[in-house]
Amino acid sequence: MNQSNCRFALYFVALLGGAAAHAETQQVTPYADIRYRLELVDQDGLAEHAVASTLRIRAGLKTAEWHSLSVVVEGEAIIALGATSYNDTVNGKTAYPVIADPSDVLLNQAYLRWRPAAQLEATVGRQAVNFDNQRWIGSVGWRQNDQTLDAVRITAKPVKGASIDYLHAWRVNRVFGPDSPQGIWRDTKIHGIRAAYSIKNVGTISAYGYWLDLPSSPASSSRTLGVRIAGELPVAGKSSILYTAEYARQHDHGANPQNFALDYWLIEPGVKAGPVTLKAGYERLEGNGAVALQTPLATLHAFNGWADKFLTTPANGLRDVYFDASYKVPGKGPLAGLVLRAAWHDYGSTTGGIAYGQEWNALASYPVDKRFSLTAKLAYYNADAFATDTTKLWFSVEAKF
Repeated sequence: MNQSNCRFALYFVALLGGAAAHAETQQVTPYADIRYRLELVDQDGLAEHAVASTLRIRAGLKTAEWHSLSVVVEGEAIIALGATSYNDTVNGKTAYPVIADPSDVLLNQAYLRWRPAAQLEATVGRQAVNFDNQRWIGSVGWRQNDQTLDAVRITAKPVKGASIDYLHAWRVNRVFGPDSPQGIWRDTKIHGIRAAYSIKNVGTISAYGYWLDLPSSPASSSRTLGVRIAGELPVAGKSSILYTAEYARQHDHGANPQNFALDYWLIEPGVKAGPVTLKAGYERLEGNGAVALQTPLATLHAFNGWADKFLTTPANGLRDVYFDASYKVPGKGPLAGLVLRAAWHDYGSTTGGIAYGQEWNALASYPVDKRFSLTAKLAYYNADAFATDTTKLWFSVEAKF
């Protein structure tokens, strides 16, 4: 980031800070989310190790409702601290592993919301959109730059526990930023509809359809129809049984030159006993050897391991068998709220019997107080027949105001 952009970022934060003094009288609420991250990557096959020290300053203003209308405007500055000894996808440093956090100053969100009744709202403009567990559409909150959509979204809640969402997006603002050839997908024709109903002691049942016509990435264009259930059933004491199941069918659509029909499966049982949560999972993204089911608008880092080896599904498909265990320190002591988590994945193909590799993940997250949190995170991918051995390590501190 050049000096003028740094000055702009500091000026932007100062401007919002000044607005806070007038928030009550102006019915405008300023907010900010500041995150520092150190990310280290050692990847076999590349000459250099990557080190990224980045600061993300996100700040915005949101208005109170006036005649059922409200506005949010949010800016973002991503600053590389020190030398950029990593491939940020636009700096040309291809001898280093990719860490997709390029420096930038940009408009992250800007939207108008109309809520004429508690059961109905419409949002138009640049916005972060997250559906269900973000497997199909998400804002990729892990990266320093969000994925946002220029879109209109309509949400209706006709009866208690039920919701219906419709989404139309004409532009995707991806995490790589506007300087990347793949940073913005323009002239998209994205339509999505999701209906969900929550039933006590059963869970949330949802059905969805997503139509993605992406001229900037024709191979990612698709039509996906699916159903999902996710729930928690209380049993003895403070224990409960967890369950998630999902099925979807994906076809070619729009600009995609391929012709395919492929399945998605997820089965994830689990148990929660006080501060301990244990889960096992089987996720299957089918491939036929020439083309595979893709989820290009997902929060991909949340799935198939934190080493990010399967952001694009291999042509032979992906089968992920995993186990996940977490512990959250209870009570009110000095370590209360500390989360410790570990996961193991075994990856293979859905056709051809290929063993891709295994992966270990570990995380420690600690809420210092209501505003500040600390996170340390590790991913180790051990390659068999796909990609190369990779170790990633993160340290971050985040403050929200």
